[in-house]
Amino acid sequence: MPREPHFRPEMFAFLSELSSHNERDWFQAHKTRFEREVRAPLQRFVSDFGPRLRTISSQFIADPRPVGGSIFRMHRDTRFSKDKRPYKTWAAVQFRHAEGKDVRAPGFYLHLAPGNVFAGAGIWHPDGSALQLIRDAIVEEPGAWKRAVTGKTFQSTYELAGDSLSRAPRGLDPEHPLIADLKRKDFIAVAQLTEEDALSPDFLTRYTGVARAATPLMKFLTRALEVAW
Repeated sequence: MPREPHFRPEMFAFLSELSSHNERDWFQAHKTRFEREVRAPLQRFVSDFGPRLRTISSQFIADPRPVGGSIFRMHRDTRFSKDKRPYKTWAAVQFRHAEGKDVRAPGFYLHLAPGNVFAGAGIWHPDGSALQLIRDAIVEEPGAWKRAVTGKTFQSTYELAGDSLSRAPRGLDPEHPLIADLKRKDFIAVAQLTEEDALSPDFLTRYTGVARAATPLMKFLTRALEVAW
């Protein structure tokens, strides 16, 4: 019997409609659809990915709870933003390291939006102490860093992404051979996918392979941050 896909076109249709009706009244009127077409499939995906994640590393968590788990909340934090639209127009999950308290910890990521599906791995906006540990590790182990991000499987799957400083960090040689990486403020890698990928019955297997391909980067980051792999 063919495997049932985790995600269906109705999820992307809901998110597309939400982008055109990003208001509380509309969302409340369609909350049953949201629960059925977005949240429930995400919970099933997270639950089913958990055993596969443990084959990559036992230190990362797949928690299907709708609040406080791996699934990002749909509400936007508008307190300090000029954009007061109340809802995100994408669905996302992050499988965080057990030592992580928020999204600024190493993790695996999946982003699902109409026309914009991608997987991610790494650490986004690490705090100052974590950022220093990662930069120190690159300086002290340049060969290990290069092996982590230039391996054939990693490079065929991912591209490094995120924000960078315009100048060399204080105390680092602007001519350092890895200065482009040392200027990074994010240590994340992104693998581009498609809606067709996400709708496939085999997407769980595809995503597992993509996550596994990030192992060299994730091992380097966890070692740099002195947490278990």
